[in-house]
Amino acid sequence: MPIVNYDRYCKMLNRAYENGYAYPAFNVSNMETASAVLMGLEKANSDGIIQISIGGAAHASGANIGDSVLGAILLSDYIRVVADRYNVNVALHTDHCRSSDLNSYLIPLIEETERRRKKGLNNLFSSHMFDGSDISLDENLNISKELLARCVENEIILEIEIGVVGGEEDGVNNENVKNSKLYSTPEDMLKAYEALKDISSNYIVAATFGNVHGVYKPGNVKLKPKVLLEGKNAMENKYGKGNAFKFVFHGGSGSSKEEIKETLNYGVVKMNIDTDTQYAFTRPIVDHMFKNYDGVLKVEGEVGIKSVYDPRSYLKKAQESMAQRVFEACEDLNSVNSHIDF
Repeated sequence: MPIVNYDRYCKMLNRAYENGYAYPAFNVSNMETASAVLMGLEKANSDGIIQISIGGAAHASGANIGDSVLGAILLSDYIRVVADRYNVNVALHTDHCRSSDLNSYLIPLIEETERRRKKGLNNLFSSHMFDGSDISLDENLNISKELLARCVENEIILEIEIGVVGGEEDGVNNENVKNSKLYSTPEDMLKAYEALKDISSNYIVAATFGNVHGVYKPGNVKLKPKVLLEGKNAMENKYGKGNAFKFVFHGGSGSSKEEIKETLNYGVVKMNIDTDTQYAFTRPIVDHMFKNYDGVLKVEGEVGIKSVYDPRSYLKKAQESMAQRVFEACEDLNSVNSHIDF
């Protein structure tokens, strides 16, 4: 099916919010990982979100180029063409863009959408994330207001972040952030709601409740999902039932099923997954190499075995493994068989 337009994306998010499930959002960096996501979503009969980080986009442009904007455009265009062959709805999203990267990544991609729209073409991306965690909340919200107005004009969903997601991902290291910043307060969430409510209701918010990028041993990550409930209650107590954020769950890899299910009760409609799918993709490649050591290498003057050192042989296994992890994410988020046939 075609990549969803603005109207369909809004309907997807609203339906998830109203029915207690969330869409898994998977980071991809090449054709193989993008195809794996589409395979897994179709297997689950679930709509979903494919997203591209700055580092993933740079990789997609080629090792010698490293151009994030070019890579994002190339990968987005590839996914747009291939998604037509799958019976699921997919939104295209860009992941964390901090304030220091706005002018070199996010703004050029919005400008590309603006150019395409003038020609009567589809948007490049369905949504973008602005991560203002590296600046003050006031600065974050001032930029978010400007971005949201521009996104609304171009029929793009904006995602913003309130608080700081811990850990390390894609070159951004928040491992030493003060503990208090890992938990958004009801006051900060209410302030963000009031800053954006008169511009549009079609945006999503990554409020933090101890989230950490990466996977850690049990006990090392202190998630407090009720932080989201406290923020939701603060907004609804002042503005009425239903007047609250649609939340995003960052750092979803390695979270317990119980924690994930709890957040769905508080308005989470999107959960990011990257580390777990990276491992799922790489694990069968490692297995292939160990089992076929004397085939992938030309050992002691031999010629190896072409069928096992052909990258297609192990990349197919990697895609299948990652697709299975995508399916499991859909199960965790209650999105199996949630596909909307527009």
